[in-house]
Amino acid sequence: MGYPHPIRVQTMTTRDTLDVEATVAECIRCADAGAELIRITAPSKKEAEALAEIRSRLREKGYRQPLVADIHFTPHAAEIAARFVEKVRINPGNYADKKKFEFREYSDQDYASEISRIADRFIPLIKICQAYGTAMRIGTNHGSLSDRIMSRYGDTPMGMVESALEFLRIARSENYHQIVLSMKSSNPLVMVEAYRLLVDRMMEEFGETYPLHLGVTEADDGVEGRIKSTLRIGSLLEQGIGDTIRVSLTEDCEKAIPVCRDSLRHYPFYRPSLPWGNPPARTSFLASCCGRVESTGPARERM
Repeated sequence: MGYPHPIRVQTMTTRDTLDVEATVAECIRCADAGAELIRITAPSKKEAEALAEIRSRLREKGYRQPLVADIHFTPHAAEIAARFVEKVRINPGNYADKKKFEFREYSDQDYASEISRIADRFIPLIKICQAYGTAMRIGTNHGSLSDRIMSRYGDTPMGMVESALEFLRIARSENYHQIVLSMKSSNPLVMVEAYRLLVDRMMEEFGETYPLHLGVTEADDGVEGRIKSTLRIGSLLEQGIGDTIRVSLTEDCEKAIPVCRDSLRHYPFYRPSLPWGNPPARTSFLASCCGRVESTGPARERM
């Protein structure tokens, strides 16, 4: 995935992951509907271990779609899942932080100490992903920013971006680049601004960008959910932002796939157009769920 490859369609299952048979059946329905990646929740060690059986059954039935493990508060679950699936999604706001968020003041020294603590907890997952050729999505959620982000940047698009960059910097320090990023918010203005800002910040700091996943939270169902999703995702695609997309409807997950495809009718390929106006040559890592990482520009050649 990533420029110049086609934009990929993703969905997420809704069944209890421990119900292996039901989850496999749901994955098959999604794949038959056209899903190119399938995300499955793994909130604890038990669900992460169940992914091995789910993946095995799908492969036995001839389904090869990459599987993505969705992780939030349990680093150990991510470390287990990374051995079985093609990609893990972590939320930087709560991957290594407590569930109850509290406002507090952080000095620069306190903040640096927090980043060191995060690195100690995050690097083991990076090492496992490197060993198994597993990709990763660093998925910021507007509703679950860490207390250090909230205290320094507030409940803002900049806070969302910095939340992801904290983890991206650690990954880059370990020479791990099989990464996709996302900025999810139920507020469409915050979502769009966060994605724009993320692209600008990556270009400014790294001289390159990473693939981006577009998803809409709380999209409801029926016509309203479809319109809400199409407008938000389409506004970013128009600006050349987005490498994978997912529409979240309060319906059976396979019903979201046609909505994704309709959104992409005019965007069969990712066409970079950032920054707005006449952009400089863009270098972008291509994160592949097959363990392949490449670049379209000279940045990778310098590493």
